Amino acid sequence: MFEIGGFIGGANYIGDVGSTTYINPNSLVAGGLVKWNRSDRHSFRFSLLYADIQANDASSNQVRRQQRGYSFSNHVAEASLGLEFNFWSFDLSEAEEQSTPYLYTGITYFNSKHHLLDRDRPAKGILEPQGDNWEFSIPMVFGYKQTITRRIIAAVEVGARYTFTDNMDGSNPQEVLGRRNPPREFGNTNTTDWYVFSGVSLTFTFGRKPCYSHF
Repeated sequence: MFEIGGFIGGANYIGDVGSTTYINPNSLVAGGLVKWNRSDRHSFRFSLLYADIQANDASSNQVRRQQRGYSFSNHVAEASLGLEFNFWSFDLSEAEEQSTPYLYTGITYFNSKHHLLDRDRPAKGILEPQGDNWEFSIPMVFGYKQTITRRIIAAVEVGARYTFTDNMDGSNPQEVLGRRNPPREFGNTNTTDWYVFSGVSLTFTFGRKPCYSHF
């Protein structure tokens, strides 16, 4: 049996600018998802999500960041494919109400913007967009879902994305310039950026009732 529906919630970025709180939604994320319920314990899942993200050192609890005063805005447009694993049996062929916590992971490919300081430190610079940044990330999602009717399923989830870029915020200009530029580097260049999507989904089932196999 298949599911199709929408997702809406809040997004936040974690990196070298702004707040260091891991779950701190400050902008909107929305999109759609499709699931193929291959068994009562796992589903293959595909989603397309879009969010505008932003960060401001004024929102940080670190005095050093507050004094530095950087800020930026960016976007994330992602496509994700992976496996959703149910903690308990979630059998859509049963008439009674179904519910379970679940985990989701897979591979995500996303687009955002590179950024770069417009002047060398220690002068106070502005983070400016520098063109497209296409990169992969790994989603780590925890959620809880429940049937509302036999055809409607609601879920709430929080998902962190570990990315393979360190320049969504402009902290690592090497990704733009192709070489190091220490006067425009800041933060920890040994760690990459993260972003988090937290929200709710509502999906509608279709297809014939499942006859689950062990695969």
